[in-house]
Amino acid sequence: MTAKKSKWRFPAEWEASDAVLLAWPHAGTDWAPWLADVEQTYIALARAILARSKLVLLVKNKSLEERALRLIDRQHDLSSSRLLSTRYDYDDTWLRDTGPITLVNGTNFRWLDFRFTGWGGKYGASKDDKIVAHLAGLAQFKHIEHVPVPFALEGGAIESDGAGTLLSTWNCLSKRHPGKTRVEVEKILQPALHVKRVLWLEHGELDGDDTDAHIDTLARFASPECIVYQGCDDTNDPHFAPLQAMAKEIAALRQANGKPYNSIALPWAPPLATAAGRRLAASYANYLVLNGAVLMPAYDVETDIAASMCLSAAFPQHEIVVVPCRALIEQNGSLHCVTMQLPAGALAS
Repeated sequence: MTAKKSKWRFPAEWEASDAVLLAWPHAGTDWAPWLADVEQTYIALARAILARSKLVLLVKNKSLEERALRLIDRQHDLSSSRLLSTRYDYDDTWLRDTGPITLVNGTNFRWLDFRFTGWGGKYGASKDDKIVAHLAGLAQFKHIEHVPVPFALEGGAIESDGAGTLLSTWNCLSKRHPGKTRVEVEKILQPALHVKRVLWLEHGELDGDDTDAHIDTLARFASPECIVYQGCDDTNDPHFAPLQAMAKEIAALRQANGKPYNSIALPWAPPLATAAGRRLAASYANYLVLNGAVLMPAYDVETDIAASMCLSAAFPQHEIVVVPCRALIEQNGSLHCVTMQLPAGALAS
């Protein structure tokens, strides 16, 4: 009998991971006004990651490396077996969008290095666009095939169920590629990511989100049969109509077998704003699934508890780990946005 040949695929986030990528914030980034607060978030996040996987930490220089390791390591052994740090002068810390997108083929791995344009030219991105190439040059990743892709795409814009279905928003992809039709975009995404189909959402965008409606702020796969999405039950909130329209779209989506998805609405956090009054995107959909746990962003509001209960229902076999992320949304992103998981086997010993 001939063994079935393995094929490349884009794994789901809930599959086993070796490590998570983080880039430490510093005074030379846009985090400067909130640095003390955001470092507390990174400390909590790093410790939550290290309890469940290894951590690959980008730092600008030696002094920042020493500071980050000192802040993370209160009582734990941060030996090279658990934490790998690498020095690189990045523009910002949103590794979900600037880090590698990993495909797997049995024991083989491929890093797709899409173009990063600063979310459509909104911000400088020359250094961040080279992060994947820097990581690919490290000894721990020499076994991974590095494939540059001349197409602008951020990791937060796509969601995989691990079984050939991709979920995204047309708002984001159409703004990155205004000259392309949906069919043309699909003809690029499907072979590159080795997916069989793309499901598009037309509605839903959060004030304070400058990514043009990344899917990881709106709707996520909890399994190949279930979609968790950011709800809104406040009829006086300007998000009510577009998020209700998005909920109807999700209800109309079908699995590859033709069945509807089980859908779970996450609670709507009360309005949060900057000191200047700018609305912040406090999305509970911006969680990270990691080796039997869901790391959930919390915003120090009353809906945090309800959000953890919803995620527990969506991931009944997972521990829900709450991470304080109020400081992160000051810069228009949250927990999922600053992380990128590496599937099991991707980090060489």
